[in-house]
Amino acid sequence: MYALVGCSECSNLWIIEGRSETTQCPRCGSRRKYERRKKFVETDDADHAREVRASMLANRQGEGDAFAEVAHYADLESQVEDGVVDDAEYLEASGLDVGNVEAAGERDPRGPSRSGSKTEIVERALEDLEEPTEEEVIAYAGERGVSAEYVERALEKLLRSGEVSESRGRYRRL
Repeated sequence: MYALVGCSECSNLWIIEGRSETTQCPRCGSRRKYERRKKFVETDDADHAREVRASMLANRQGEGDAFAEVAHYADLESQVEDGVVDDAEYLEASGLDVGNVEAAGERDPRGPSRSGSKTEIVERALEDLEEPTEEEVIAYAGERGVSAEYVERALEKLLRSGEVSESRGRYRRL
């Protein structure tokens, strides 16, 4: 048995298969006894319960007439697939040059010398440099646009977390 039920707290609609003593709303988490839930339909056919739910949701959004024109709710998926606009078509219809948009997406807004997050740059310094000192890590990261203050904090965090070790002023990854 399937039941289309509603939540009195948030007005969510969902389908319950079978019958349990209590039900919990998947949206807001409110828990109620099954008997206390508003049941809009109880049926042995899961598709019928889905159809009623889809109809109720369409009516809530003021699209009840459009939903009534659909023979079956499952037909909506095939209609959506036919009406999907790809990114390039959307951009062109908006008056944008697709090539310029793609080029802008590939550019790093942080500048050409930096690749990766600040943390990644500090970690890469520890990997690329052989047992570097703090000054060497700062120099490496500084060339990539990361401040000395950030490097110092990052090294301290990496030490505390046990990801790196420091011995006689030299760092290495663990």
